[in-house]
Amino acid sequence: MIPKQTIDEIFHAARVEEVIGEFVTMKKSGSNYKAKSPFVDEKTPSFMISPAKQIWKCFSSGKGGNVVSFLMEHEHFSYVEALRWLANKYQIPIKEEREQTPEELQQISIRENLSVINEFARTHFVENLHQHDQGRAIGLSYFRERGFREDIINKFQLGYCLDESDGFTKKALEKGYKLDYLEKAGLTKVKDNRHFDFFRGRVMFPIHSVAGKVLGFGGRTLKTEKSVAKYFNSPETELYNKSKILYGLFFAKNSIIKHDRCFLVEGYTDVISLHQSGLENVVASSGTALTHDQIKLIKRYTENITILYDGDAAGIRASFRGIDMILEEGLNVKVVLFPDGDDPDSFAKKHSYSEIESYIEKSSKDFVVFKSDILLKDAGGDPVKKAGLIRDIITSISVIPDAIKRQVYLRECAAMFGMEEQVLITEITKLRRNKTNTDSRVPADNPEMEIPPEYATLPVTKQEIDLLYHQEYDVIRILLNYGLLYVPSETVEEDEEGNEQVVEVDIPVVQLIVSEIESDELELEHPVFKLIYEEMRNGVENGVLHEDSYFLRHSNPDIARVAADILSDKHEISPNWSEQNVRINKEVDKLSQAVMSCIYSYKNTKIILEMKKIQDEIEHLDADAQFEEVMMLLAKQKQLEQVKIIFASKLGRIII
Repeated sequence: MIPKQTIDEIFHAARVEEVIGEFVTMKKSGSNYKAKSPFVDEKTPSFMISPAKQIWKCFSSGKGGNVVSFLMEHEHFSYVEALRWLANKYQIPIKEEREQTPEELQQISIRENLSVINEFARTHFVENLHQHDQGRAIGLSYFRERGFREDIINKFQLGYCLDESDGFTKKALEKGYKLDYLEKAGLTKVKDNRHFDFFRGRVMFPIHSVAGKVLGFGGRTLKTEKSVAKYFNSPETELYNKSKILYGLFFAKNSIIKHDRCFLVEGYTDVISLHQSGLENVVASSGTALTHDQIKLIKRYTENITILYDGDAAGIRASFRGIDMILEEGLNVKVVLFPDGDDPDSFAKKHSYSEIESYIEKSSKDFVVFKSDILLKDAGGDPVKKAGLIRDIITSISVIPDAIKRQVYLRECAAMFGMEEQVLITEITKLRRNKTNTDSRVPADNPEMEIPPEYATLPVTKQEIDLLYHQEYDVIRILLNYGLLYVPSETVEEDEEGNEQVVEVDIPVVQLIVSEIESDELELEHPVFKLIYEEMRNGVENGVLHEDSYFLRHSNPDIARVAADILSDKHEISPNWSEQNVRINKEVDKLSQAVMSCIYSYKNTKIILEMKKIQDEIEHLDADAQFEEVMMLLAKQKQLEQVKIIFASKLGRIII
C-alpha cells in the first residue's frame, strides 16, 4: 500500500499539463490548454486542461478528472498503477507501508533487473541496425525490402542482433549486467561453461507492455535453412508471459479507444504494415493461440474485435476456438478474409488506407455467417454434416453471456437454416445447463444480477434515481466549490440579561450545509457522494475544514475522480467581459441564496420521495389493514405535505 504522504508528494509534483502533453498535442488557450479529445474522434477541440486547477475536462465524452484519473481513463491503469507511473516519471521513491517478505523483495528485484536488461538490449539492437555495418547491410536492408518506412522502423524500435557468437552478451557483461539475469531474460544461452547470444543473426521485434516497457523480443532469422526456426520468441520470464501479451497494443490502444474496435492479426509484420498504412488499432497474438487473458486485455479498451485472416483454410478452422473464447468473454466479433495469396501484411503494402478501410467494411462478416460459409463447403448436401454444422454454430451462440445477444443470433441462425426457433432454444438451454454445471465461468442467467449494487438502496425508477442523483450532486458541488467560503446564518444567543435572541453570524458553507442535513437526520444515498459528505461532516465535527485539493488527491480513486469531475464543470467567465465593463452575475455573488436553494431543493426531493413511498404503502395495504395504521400513514403524509409547502415557499415556487 502506498503511504498517504507519498501520494501527496506525487500529486504535488505531478503537473496535469505535462502528463497529458505526453499523450495529446495541446495548444495554449488563455490560461488553459486545448486539444482534440483522445477518447473520441472530433474535428473541433473540446478537451480542456487547467494548469491552475490541475484538472482536465473532455466535453465530447463528458469525462474529466485529475492527473491520476487521466491515466486511469487513457491508459486503463488501476489507481495504484497510475500513481506508480507518476512516481517513476517524477522520480519519487515509493516505500510500501507493509513490510514485504524476502520472497516478495526477491521477486521485485528479479523483475526490475530483467526490465533494465531488456531496455539495454532494445537500445543495443537498435544501434546495431543503424550504426553497425552488418546491421545496415542485413537487418536494415531486410526491413526496407519489406517496405517499412524509416519512421515506422524507429517507432516500433526494430533492431538487429549481430551474427556473432556472443557479441551482445560480451557488451552486456562489459556494462556490468550479470550473466544470471541475461540468461533469465532469454537473451543469453549458457552451456558447458560457454555462453552465446540466443537471437544472433536475427532481426529483432521488441514486445512492449501496455505502458511501453520492453518485456521480451521476437527474433526472425534471415537464413533460408529449413532446420533453422523462422521465429524465436523470448522464453517465459517473470516479466514476459506470452499468453497475457498482445504485440503492438502499446502503439494501438489510443486508436482502439477512439475507433471502439480492435483488429486482430497473427504476426509482427501484419501489425507494422497495417500501422504504416494508417490502420493503427491493430494487435497480434504473435503466432500463439488466442487466450482468455489476451481477450480480456482487449476488453479493457473495446468490446468489438474484427479478426483479419489470410486465405489459409486450415488456419481459419483452427481459429474457431478463438472466436468462441471471444464470444464467451462477452465481446462482439467479426471476421474478414483477404483474397487468396494475400495476408494483412501483403494486402496493406498494395493498397492505400482508404482502400483497406473500404475492403474491411465490405468484407466483414458476422461470426454466424462466417462459420456457415466455411463449414457449408464441407457439408455439401450431406444432412448429417449439415446438422453438425448447425450444432457447431449453436455451441458458439450458447457461450454468449448476454441473453439478448443470444436471442438475436439464435433468430438469425434459425432464419438462415430454415429451422424452428424453439428447437434451437432447447439445444442452447441444454448446452448452457451443461456448461453451468461444469464451468463456473458461465453463470446461469439471473436477471437480478443486472442491478448495479450501488443502486440497491435507491428508489427503483430511473426518474427517481435521476432526481435524487442531481440534487445530491448539487449538494456536493456546492460543498466542493464553496465549502470554505463564509455566508450569513442565524443562531440563538443569550444577552447579558440571559434573554435569548437571534443573532446573525458568518459561518463556512460546509458547516451550514452539514448542520441543515444533520438537523433533519438525512443521509445521502449515492455511494461516492455519501463518502465525500461524511468526510466533510467528520471534518466539521473535528474542527477541520477540508479544501477541494484534499478530495482531488484522495486515496479512494472514486472520490478523487468525482471531485475532479465536479470541479472541472465549474465554468469561468471570460476576462473580455470585464474589459468591456459588462457585469455578469456569478453564483458566488449570490452564494447565500445559492446555498439555501440547494439545501431546500435537496430536502424537498427527499420529502417527495418519502411521500411517494407512503402512497405506495397505502395502495398496497390489504383489506384487513387496521384503521389506525391507515390513519397514521395519512397523517404522516399530510405532515410531509405541509413541510413541502414551506420548502416550496422558501424556494419561491407555487404548488397547484
